Amino acid sequence: MTTDIYPSMTVADNEQKERPVEKMQLGKQVKAIRKQNNLTLEEAGKLTGLARSTLSKIENEQISPTFAVMQKLAAGLNIDIPQLFTKPEKAQATGRRDITKSGQGVPHLTPTYEHELLSTQLSQKKMMPYRSRVHARSFDDYGDWVRHEGEEFLLVLEGEVELYSEFYEPTKLTVGDSAYYDTMMGHCLISTSKEDALILWVTTS
Repeated sequence: MTTDIYPSMTVADNEQKERPVEKMQLGKQVKAIRKQNNLTLEEAGKLTGLARSTLSKIENEQISPTFAVMQKLAAGLNIDIPQLFTKPEKAQATGRRDITKSGQGVPHLTPTYEHELLSTQLSQKKMMPYRSRVHARSFDDYGDWVRHEGEEFLLVLEGEVELYSEFYEPTKLTVGDSAYYDTMMGHCLISTSKEDALILWVTTS
């Protein structure tokens, strides 16, 4: 006659007990955080003060970072140290979509632009796309630099413009030309073609 040492333990309990504990792969978490912030190894190295080769070895689980190194990682990546030990969540599609038919954007008129706001059905967007007729013909039409949080991309669809930016010389742009810039830097745009230029703009929130 045998004696059951754990009479209350079920088969499921046994399977759970025998299942190996998943090893926390800190390197994968560091890589996931870096990519979430759209950083290259070089950029992350500058932020954390760690060599590119050191970051690469950490991400590939070739070395284990000391506490001092983890402090540098957390400070440089702007996270708390416990986040280095939190398993990355798998990205999932949100299913968000918004279609704007030609000419059906929301109009918004200002003294310098005639905007057509696109994809207005979606709330809390990370980007704001819109088409704009540029009525301004001189920097004086603005009175001062335009500034706002985020970054901006513009593409010239019709006509010609001149892009003024606080730290650069004015730049002429024609159809097909584009620009990407920090919008906290003073900036403004004027039409230089006979007809008012048409611009596609995408602004981050």
